[in-house]
Amino acid sequence: MATQKKGAKTKPAKRAATKSSPRSSGSAARGDKSVEAFRDALERSVTLSRDRVQEVVDDAVGRGRMTRGDAEAMVSRLVSRSRQQTDELIAELEKLVDQARKQVETRVAPARKRAEKTAGRAAKRVRTSAEPALVEADRLRRRAGVGGAEPIVGYDALNATQVKSRLKDLKAAELRKVRTQEKRGKARKGILDDIERRLEKK
Repeated sequence: MATQKKGAKTKPAKRAATKSSPRSSGSAARGDKSVEAFRDALERSVTLSRDRVQEVVDDAVGRGRMTRGDAEAMVSRLVSRSRQQTDELIAELEKLVDQARKQVETRVAPARKRAEKTAGRAAKRVRTSAEPALVEADRLRRRAGVGGAEPIVGYDALNATQVKSRLKDLKAAELRKVRTQEKRGKARKGILDDIERRLEKK
């Protein structure tokens, strides 16, 4: 059997790597401790109405166990201490509620952002695929003289690219109407410059 040489260093056994606890676990632990502390505070507190305290001290005064002045001072001290404890408990409860709200927001925020991004991409794809058909429908409407006085239907809901794609089929009078509408609204420089270039060519 092989024997180990004297003085030879033995390699320490590798310890299994332990993962650090995630932040959520730490937050949950802190929340549990706070709830436990609040519960302990409630268990230590005694709730008595002012009327009940007054009744007890009045009975003590009636039996001659204390003077009226001492009784009133005791009631005042008890009420003051009770209010202080109540304020402290309410403050602790508000802190717990705020902590719970933050934890919920932290957990929900990533999912909300992903949903918003997905919805935004879907809406953009729908607008992009429907844009050629909408442009053609708007052009046919103007040619047939159908619709309102606006040269471009739903103008306020269109972005700059969508507006520019509709300008090429407009007559000079219609371009001037769009220019007036744009100046009264968002006054986008790119659109106004495009209108001016088209008017110069008419």
